[in-house]
Amino acid sequence: MNVNQSAPPVPPFGQPQPVYPGYHQSSYGGQPGSTAAPTPYGAYNGPVPGYQQTPPPGVSRAPASSGAPPTSTAQGPCGQTAYGQFGQGDVQNGPSSGVQMQRLPGSHSFASAPLAPVVSQPAVLQPYGPPPTSAQVTAQLAGMQISGAVAPAPPPSGLGYGPPTSLASASGSFPNSGLYGSYPQGQAPPLGQGHPGAQPPPRSVPPQASSFTPSVSGGPRMPSMTGPLLPGQSFGGPPVSQPNHVSSPPPQALPPGTQMTGPPGPPPPMHSAQQPGYQLQQNGSFGPARGPQSNYGSPYPGAATFGSQPGPPQPLPPKRLDPDAIPSPIQVIEDDRNNRGSEPFVTGLRGQVPPLVTTNFLVKDQGNASPRYIRCTSYNIPCTSDMAKQAQVPLAAVIKPLARLPPEEASPYVVDHGESGPLRCNRCKAYMCPFMQFVEGGRRFQCCFCSCINDVPPQYFQHLDHTGKRVDAYDRPELSLGSYEFLATVDYCKNNKFPVPPAFIFMIDVSYNAVRSGLVRLLCEELKSLLDFLPREGGAEESAIRVGFVTYNKVLHFYNVKSSLAQPQMMVVSDVGDMFVPLLDGFLVNVNESRAVITSLLDQIPEMFADTRETETVFAPVIQAGMEALKAAECAGKLFLFHTSLPIAEAPGKLKNRDDRKLINTDKEKTLFQPQSGAYQTLAKECVAQGCCVDLFLFPNQYVDVATLSVVPQLTGGSVYKYACFQVENDQERFLSDLRRDVQKVVGFDAVMRVRTSTGIRAVDFFGAFYMSNTTDVELAGLDGDKTVTVEFKHDDRLNEENGALLQCALLYTSCAGQRRLRIHNLALNCCTQLADLYRNCETDTLINYMAKFAYRGVLSSPVKTVRDTLITQCAQILACYRKNCASPSSAGQLILPECMKLLPVYLNCVLKSEVLQPGAEVTTDDRAYVRQLVTSMDVAETNVFFYPRLLPLTKSPIENTTEPPAVRASEERLSNGDIYLLENGLNLFLWVGASVQQGVVQSLFGVSSFSQITSGLSVLPVLDNLLSKKVRGLIDSLRAQRSRYMKLIVVKQEDKLEMLFKHFLVEDKSLSGGASYVDFLCHMHKEIRQLLS
Repeated sequence: MNVNQSAPPVPPFGQPQPVYPGYHQSSYGGQPGSTAAPTPYGAYNGPVPGYQQTPPPGVSRAPASSGAPPTSTAQGPCGQTAYGQFGQGDVQNGPSSGVQMQRLPGSHSFASAPLAPVVSQPAVLQPYGPPPTSAQVTAQLAGMQISGAVAPAPPPSGLGYGPPTSLASASGSFPNSGLYGSYPQGQAPPLGQGHPGAQPPPRSVPPQASSFTPSVSGGPRMPSMTGPLLPGQSFGGPPVSQPNHVSSPPPQALPPGTQMTGPPGPPPPMHSAQQPGYQLQQNGSFGPARGPQSNYGSPYPGAATFGSQPGPPQPLPPKRLDPDAIPSPIQVIEDDRNNRGSEPFVTGLRGQVPPLVTTNFLVKDQGNASPRYIRCTSYNIPCTSDMAKQAQVPLAAVIKPLARLPPEEASPYVVDHGESGPLRCNRCKAYMCPFMQFVEGGRRFQCCFCSCINDVPPQYFQHLDHTGKRVDAYDRPELSLGSYEFLATVDYCKNNKFPVPPAFIFMIDVSYNAVRSGLVRLLCEELKSLLDFLPREGGAEESAIRVGFVTYNKVLHFYNVKSSLAQPQMMVVSDVGDMFVPLLDGFLVNVNESRAVITSLLDQIPEMFADTRETETVFAPVIQAGMEALKAAECAGKLFLFHTSLPIAEAPGKLKNRDDRKLINTDKEKTLFQPQSGAYQTLAKECVAQGCCVDLFLFPNQYVDVATLSVVPQLTGGSVYKYACFQVENDQERFLSDLRRDVQKVVGFDAVMRVRTSTGIRAVDFFGAFYMSNTTDVELAGLDGDKTVTVEFKHDDRLNEENGALLQCALLYTSCAGQRRLRIHNLALNCCTQLADLYRNCETDTLINYMAKFAYRGVLSSPVKTVRDTLITQCAQILACYRKNCASPSSAGQLILPECMKLLPVYLNCVLKSEVLQPGAEVTTDDRAYVRQLVTSMDVAETNVFFYPRLLPLTKSPIENTTEPPAVRASEERLSNGDIYLLENGLNLFLWVGASVQQGVVQSLFGVSSFSQITSGLSVLPVLDNLLSKKVRGLIDSLRAQRSRYMKLIVVKQEDKLEMLFKHFLVEDKSLSGGASYVDFLCHMHKEIRQLLS
């Protein structure tokens, strides 16, 4: 059965279907389409055959450009590095060595073998299964050189490589954009060769050399290129900008067997911008220069000279590895926005890779679920488990069943099949979907998941057209769309009774800490107005949700707010060991009916406890009480808990302070992430059975054991918010904003989710905030539009390319109005027998999301070092398998990355450097536990910006331009002390102000006359009536609107003590906690790959 169906010829549901001029469907699964698909990455420019070269003995490595040493080179104890293999003789480079890459003149005679450059082709599927693409990044880090464009030359004597051979060109049409330089007939340079097999006829296509040769230990090594260490500099780190007078070390003897065959040529001539010649592009390839880009440093100034004679021996100019020569996240994101942001993503074809999460695009559902609901690590699954094991690419889907859609996209249609309920397969229980095949004139259907033949009920019967499709296919959402909802019948309800609307219970800590900080007063004031904004269904005039109130310290106080009372009544339960609810009638009420009594209560609570001296609190009995109240009312619901301290009062769930930093980097470190007692797991299980979801707001002044307190929110599908050292004046806006959003968001209650797959693969592992009592059902007391469930799949049989693979996610839940519903998402994936097809259809952002969750769960049971090593090994295996099976033959000194995965090393390094896996000295145990549970249910867009923050320059674009400025790479090198930058990662927001910013800018933005008068740590910008102030405040508002949590602003001045905190987020640099810089990690990755290949 082939599910690779074409887009529907008839507009669904009688809506006119807009025609998008110039939009063509790409060809997939071996069927040629009309034209090549829009490319996910920009075309990479330029013909340059790359050569490696060895440095002459005794040439010192470049001192970095002179000037004051940047502050980011602070390091750990001397000699300690993140990766021990970078000895003194190896390369040391990191954040502040903004390494300039020098190109060699064409006249130079090379000592090592010529390397065949490899085409870096856009990662789109080609009709004929062409050779795979690869971004080849090569630089000889020992000598810090990247080769220039030179005419092919015979190899020098003494080295056993033949000249590069011209291989068959990759098939697939390139856009005639003028970006590719043309070659004379018969002079096509050698191209990268893909997997073996029939090659299409050769075609002259200029390659892109972005080759990069890290030095790796093993075998003869070129002489060291490091200068003497400066005072305070450790071996592992980047050289601090050295003064020009530092002498170079004496020449070292070459290892035996190494032949140096030519004197170094003269330094490359400088070209003016108008001169011909190829500049180094930001994506690490050579080619005709693009227009200037505001978010990048100046392009490479020189160009190679072709065909001139060798000059007299001269010392080589300083060499530093250019960070612009290695894959840039910013460039990939920018290219994807330009290439795929303008056209809608139409889901009609099987196995299409969607645009990146960082691209704004519209989705047209034509049979597969939108990527807003499901994203996969690969859209082309290996046909066999052996192939999957060989590649080591995890097969996983990140599913966000209740994702919010932009206003331009319609919410899933609700289908009501009446008392008969939704149509399902009798054997595997899959729900009716567009991939089901109707047979025997429409009287039966074959299940696309298990191939069982089922009868069609008489009321559902419809005739088939000449193609075998039902004639009403486009009138029925379940036959034409990837996502839709069914109204559930009473059979899908607990105890065979339709549910009543859910309830919200607000449970407020009124101990000394909560009252003194102003939290209780602030919260009670906010709740008076917030209760008008409870979630409601569709066009309902008022919310159906009922509310209740509890306050607590060592004992619990319940409040009767029945509408017939003149004043609220308080009932105290002091027996916290055996919790019960002292009242039923009057505890859960309708807001509008009891408004006067509720307002009176919220006025009285701050006064009642104003003089409290009670410092101890309980915690587990509070959750127990809320759950018992919901059980008594026979409804699902949510508890909002506002809690301030470690629960040390005598009661079930009592905790002790076990914070111990000495356990970090030991085998017992995992205990810091594990809950203290099993009581909370048991409590969570009871909550899930009742449909009681818990959202926890924490306001700690010291250790509160987040690892234990977050167990119930985590297992019930709830959220945890943390406001350390809460102060009303500083944190009020952030807390109230989070609270408003949390109370107002649409939630599905008492939910069960199951993922079904077609024969050949099955769901084996699940990550997220939920509970599982068996191996297939994900149980969620509550599920909101921000939460994801990540599912990993494994093979249990062979797949075939013709049928592909299918996923169906079914979520049964109770809506805010108390309606029982089923939400269905379907997705069809391709299957492949060639590894190249797998690597061409991967999505790195989703891969990183999965790997981070896998690692963050791993720290519960394994030492952190083991978890880190596992991640590095898996990444090396993925890239080594590509190198071995898909890339063209080339020198082992080259690092070759698949086009779709060229950002895997930089993103993985960010995960390895995160607080959970590599904490700095200032990171608390609670912070690590908090981030760990937060990432567990993040979606792909959230993990993308969380691990690789956005750094936006604010003063480079014209003030009148109100669009979001283009981001720059997250490295200290990109900061200019005359500019202001905004950095965000979804949780934090920093405004970094350079020390040399113009006085007028300081005045416009901060309302003070000089840099020294700016208050460091400021969290609110003054509202000033000028263009710059409006622009920056508008940008901050728009960034906050994009994220699920409110980001508190912190103003950081250059050279200020807060700058250390800010620099922690410059993830391409070496971190203070010992994390490697991007460049160092790329070298380490290359070494790992070479070890695997040898």
